[in-house]
Amino acid sequence: MANKNSTKEMTSKFDKLEKFEGQDFRRWQKKMHSLLTTLKVWENDNYICLGHILNGMCDALFDIYQNVETAKVLWDNLEAKYMAEDSSSKKFLVSNFINYKMVDSRSVMEQYNELLRILGQFSQHDMKMDESIQVSSIIDKLPPSWKDYKHNLKHQKGELTLVEFGSHFRIEESLRGFEKTWVNDDKKPVGPSSVNLVEEGGSSKNNQKHKGRRKFQGKDNKGLNKKQIITCWKCGKVGHFKKDCRVGKHNKEAGPSGSKDPNKQQGQNLVQSYNSVLNYVSLISEACYVQDDDIAWWVDSGATSHVCKDLHWFKDFHPIEDGCVIKMGNVATEPIKGLGKVKLVFTSGKCLCLDNVLYVPGIRKNLLSGIMLNNCGYKQVLESDKFILSRHGTFVGFGYLCNGMFKLNLDVSFSNESVCMTSSSSSSNLNKSEIWYARLGHVHYKRLKEMSKLSMIPTFEMNNEKCKTCMLTKITRLPFTHVQRESKVLELIHSDLCDFHATPSIGNKKYIVTFIDDASRFCYVYLLYSKNEALDKFKIYKTEVELQRNELIKTLRTDRGGEYYDPSYFQSVGIIHQITAPYTPQQNGVSERKNRVLKEMVNSMLSYSGLSEGFWGEVMLTACYLLNRVPNKRNKITPYELWYGKPPNLNYLRIWDCRAVNIPRHIGSML
Repeated sequence: MANKNSTKEMTSKFDKLEKFEGQDFRRWQKKMHSLLTTLKVWENDNYICLGHILNGMCDALFDIYQNVETAKVLWDNLEAKYMAEDSSSKKFLVSNFINYKMVDSRSVMEQYNELLRILGQFSQHDMKMDESIQVSSIIDKLPPSWKDYKHNLKHQKGELTLVEFGSHFRIEESLRGFEKTWVNDDKKPVGPSSVNLVEEGGSSKNNQKHKGRRKFQGKDNKGLNKKQIITCWKCGKVGHFKKDCRVGKHNKEAGPSGSKDPNKQQGQNLVQSYNSVLNYVSLISEACYVQDDDIAWWVDSGATSHVCKDLHWFKDFHPIEDGCVIKMGNVATEPIKGLGKVKLVFTSGKCLCLDNVLYVPGIRKNLLSGIMLNNCGYKQVLESDKFILSRHGTFVGFGYLCNGMFKLNLDVSFSNESVCMTSSSSSSNLNKSEIWYARLGHVHYKRLKEMSKLSMIPTFEMNNEKCKTCMLTKITRLPFTHVQRESKVLELIHSDLCDFHATPSIGNKKYIVTFIDDASRFCYVYLLYSKNEALDKFKIYKTEVELQRNELIKTLRTDRGGEYYDPSYFQSVGIIHQITAPYTPQQNGVSERKNRVLKEMVNSMLSYSGLSEGFWGEVMLTACYLLNRVPNKRNKITPYELWYGKPPNLNYLRIWDCRAVNIPRHIGSML
């Protein structure tokens, strides 16, 4: 019974195995090998194993290999032939994967599984590809309708596996399927491609054109005998025509939107009386509040009135103290202090006179209402980041896009000479000091006093209030305070890397790195091929100076360059690595000043010698050698003496690039 059961089990397993027809040998080989190993005949019974292999082949191949004596010979013959053919198909697999492109007409998951099948054939041929490369390649093969989803996947920081990637695909495709499903009883498609032809509260030209006609059903319409569904073009409900619609018959006094509330009418007129709180509206965005500009005017298409923040612009002004406010887009309010006329002069020479301009000191920008310009007959054109203003075919002026809004190109100096001065009076009451201050290009008030004494300009009373424009444009950083440091030799080392990439040296060196002892200011200079040699040169410098001085380096101070970044090394040797704050080279001033002095000396010595710039490497080493033997400005002692403990000998120095004669030692011994 056991033999019969085993025979039936073997027969059922071999029936499930596909016949080998000369293709996909690796797959068939693995299935056959696992099956023979399970049946325990792979190494024990040659006759049974040979029979199973022959039975797993198609009739054509069976006729070819039926005379083979042993299973091992048959197995080797199949590998020798079909392995070679599979190796030749590797190029085909690679090109098939590279040239594969997904299309919108098929399911994305179906195409994704085909790509996984191709990648599975890669592993069968022992072709390995990193999983991140596989995911990136599949992302690039997504169809055009998945463009936004493709960009979102590329901008993700984390890496996805193929399994996670497949689950994302499945969820996204199901969500896209939901968007295309039919909803409501009318079974209208929901999505961006649907168009609603129903217009509430009014009539459509298309509706008037086809009024009283039936819709065309098409030649192949199968529902001609069924009752036609009638839809009202006015209310959108089913069961009656527009002429029988009861909507609107009882609301003849209602507005176009079908509401009796006059506050909700869409076409209501905007009242321009400044006694109302809700009439003055400014839709300026908070994202544009990046600058506080007193002299610029900005076009605001959502503002219902012109708004000015600076009293200097007004030619005619009437104060208002009735408590009215202006309401802005962020629900904030600002009090209105007055009303007047403003004259704007464009660079084209044309003038624009604005009436009923609101004076609001608390607003951040001067606003030109696009609605008011349109009501006055002005034509506004937005084209190629430009704002063009004209009236009755005559060009008036233009503006340009700046920080998300259009800024008018005005001639500020002509329209208001003293707009940059801070004063509480009107523009007509400006004193002479402010006018001459602007005329002379914002020079200091002390210079104005001196010129007044020399009778170069009229005598007048000086205005001591500060100019906002000068405060914004003439601001400078405070100087760094001098630091008194008392350090020992090798207690603090300053270092910096300098670039001479424009002119390589004779040895094709492009960079230098300096190491300066803080206590003695003794400097070492190394020439580098690339920046990544800086840390290696520091290790050489550390070994040399610690051995010669019998001291240890305590601290290394550098900028934030990545060439010094190796925390594990500095922790292992016990050196504190100090780095400067971002955009603050003053904190590494010792190295920065040393680089400047070395560059100046190199330029001077090369210019004096007349040699080419390729000798800068030799000149740099010579300049460092000389600076170590020149007294320091701080303590009047040479770095050489502080480093070696004895004064340097300068009697052997010669001018760099002078002629020299090399006398061999054996000739000198004969004389």
